[in-house]
Amino acid sequence: MSYPHLRMRRLRRSEGIRRMVRETVVLPQDLIYPMFVVAGHDRQEPIASMPGVMRYSADRLPAVVREVRDLGISGVLLFGIPEHKDSMGSSAFDSAGPVQQAVQIIKDTAPELVVITDVCMCEYTDHGHCGHLTQDGRVDNDRSLPMLAKEAISHVRAGCDVVAPSDMMDGRVGYIRRVLDEEGFTDTMIMSYAAKYASAFYGPFRDAADSAPQSGDRKSYQMDPPNAREALREVELDISEGADIVMVKPAMAYMDVIRGVRDRFDLPVAAYNVSGEYSMIKAAAEQGWIDEERIVAEVLTGIKRAGADLIITYFALDFARTLVKF
Repeated sequence: MSYPHLRMRRLRRSEGIRRMVRETVVLPQDLIYPMFVVAGHDRQEPIASMPGVMRYSADRLPAVVREVRDLGISGVLLFGIPEHKDSMGSSAFDSAGPVQQAVQIIKDTAPELVVITDVCMCEYTDHGHCGHLTQDGRVDNDRSLPMLAKEAISHVRAGCDVVAPSDMMDGRVGYIRRVLDEEGFTDTMIMSYAAKYASAFYGPFRDAADSAPQSGDRKSYQMDPPNAREALREVELDISEGADIVMVKPAMAYMDVIRGVRDRFDLPVAAYNVSGEYSMIKAAAEQGWIDEERIVAEVLTGIKRAGADLIITYFALDFARTLVKF
């Protein structure tokens, strides 16, 4: 007598068989490691709300960058925290700024590592918003575009491979693409934060980058969390303007959006496993409530299964060190 239901269990009988028929596998090459770079020298500072994550001055990067490379992680995503902030975010364009210095040091240390730079003004402005702020407290979309392009150009001149505009200004991908091409940087890729939501999951990042808005919020330019169809329109616009890679941010609560983008568009899709998602898992693990390694493997697998080709995650080093099996 045949029992068809038993045929499913045969495929789960041992770890070897499960591994052989596994549909989704996360590898270090699928991961990008986000890093915070501060001004100054000989600085390596823990971030209280993100256990295990550090802020580094550029001169302290070589050791961690070598490990990133040796673990097979594809690249790093850099965020800068300048020494001085002003209303125009002028430190973002400084050729001697923390990101610009970091790019040069990383390329000297591990030239094969892909270096991606976040392009946004929130880390550099004293008001904490992502672009030019008018006197009545509104973000001026069109006046922000030249600022973003100027920041992107400074990163590319330092030697980065990819610029990643995260500001969510309308038209910024096309504006940056045009300026890059005019400056002769036609081979520089743009990874667009195409569907970036006004999420509560960014709290620890804002501690790390000292980038919380000093007034108001970012809901007028970041996406409303209940909207999924709107994300597809945002992605389509960024692709039409020249984005090479599109990103969904955050990841865990937006896997339906990742899947929607994957099903509709044929470009590489990145997903950002953001600071709040990281810190929640770390906090629960510190209490002994969960098995951190298994949870991380499950979360990253879920993000890839949803359709992400690339996963930006603070767990990149931990995951690549252990490569935990289910």
